[in-house]
This record gives sequence, C-alpha cells and structure tokens, in this order.
Amino acid sequence: MAKPADDLSSLIRHLRFAGRGGGLVKLLSGFKKSHHTVPDAVSAATTAFLGKLCTEDLSKEAEDLFQRVRTVFGYKRKEISLEIVSPLAVLVTKDFTFELSYSLNEDDPASYLVVRALREVRNGDLLQTPEFESVFAGTFSEIVFALTKGAPVEAVIDAVEGLEDKGEGELSVTYPSDCRDCLLVVEGVAAEVKFDGSELAILFPRNGSPSELLEAFEAVREAFRLTKNKALSGLLG
Repeated sequence: MAKPADDLSSLIRHLRFAGRGGGLVKLLSGFKKSHHTVPDAVSAATTAFLGKLCTEDLSKEAEDLFQRVRTVFGYKRKEISLEIVSPLAVLVTKDFTFELSYSLNEDDPASYLVVRALREVRNGDLLQTPEFESVFAGTFSEIVFALTKGAPVEAVIDAVEGLEDKGEGELSVTYPSDCRDCLLVVEGVAAEVKFDGSELAILFPRNGSPSELLEAFEAVREAFRLTKNKALSGLLG
C-alpha cells in the first residue's frame, strides 16, 4: 500500500483503531471457584471485582506488548512507558498510545469484554512499516474517526438516498426508525460504515492491521468525495 497522502496524514492523529475480544469471567486467572461467584449484574462493586480477577491476564499481555514494542522499535526508556491500573493498561510511546481494557458485558455479566485500542498516532508513516505490521497484525477490526463538528444523521441518510434515486449506487444506507445512527455500505469495501452524528466508524468482518484498515478508510473517504455532496464529502475532511 502506498503511503497516505498528505491530507490523510493530517487526519491520522484523530483516528482510533480498535479490536474487541472477551470470554467467561470464571476462566480469568484470578477467579477461584472455591471462593468466587460469577457476577449477575454490572455495578461499581462487580466492576471492581473484575479488576481484581483480570489483573494477572491484563498485566501479562501488557508487559509482553511493552517488551515487544520496545524491542521492535528500539525505544529508549524515556520513549516508552506502561501504566497498569486494572482493569486498564496504557502503553505510551513517542509515536503512539495503546490501551488495553477489560469490562463486564452489560448483556451478559458472566462474561467480560476486552478492547485493544491504538490512538494518537503521531507518525503516520509508521503505520506502513513491517515493524508495525509484525506487532499489530490481526489486532484491529474497526477504525473510528471523531468529527470535529458533528453532522445530522438524517442529512447523511438523505444524501445517500438522493444518490440512490439518481442511480448512483456506489453507496447504500440502512437505519432504524429513530435515525439515531445509520449503516452505509461502500461498493468494493468489505466493511460497514456506522455514523452516529459525532463519530464515523468503519467496521470490518475480521481483524486486520492498521495499514489494512487505513486503506479501507481512504477508499470510503474517496467514495464520499466523489459524490460531490457536502453532507458526505465534508464528513472525513
């Protein structure tokens, strides 16, 4: 993949890459069947309980990542740091920030969710390197762009439906009756685009590397630009 264009590079700092996982609370390293019971609700107490249970798993993954990133990128002590306050670990380098967080599943408190997020990338070219690929390949399944200024979801829906009326079918849209958000499909892009008025998220069917997600982001951005519709072309700069 070619390096991002200059105008895309200016947006990279505002992108967040995320990957999601999870499992059963009773399978966490800190869970002792003889002493603990599985949460049946999400509350301050059960969230604190999860923080204790996941400490070992969280710390091991975070420390492993710290060592791998430090070695692969050759960072010095002053260029990289790791802070762990379970259920959150934050790795900060001179080029990017990575967060690893655990939370209880609101729909099923007997299970937990894990989010791995890359943000504040200060060197866009780094995303294209073999080193970055080796560390983060297969980690992320969505890329999120926070809009500087929000936009009405209805305006985006109307813009896409206007294109469909004209037979310009590169974009299609679905949405709930209250229009709280919408899902757009861009022809040729193997991902859905979710827009809620303040954030635009590109959701992928499988995990990939930042460079793969960035390529799809640029394809979506180009498709919006080609419509020449201000409601769409202005969303991603």
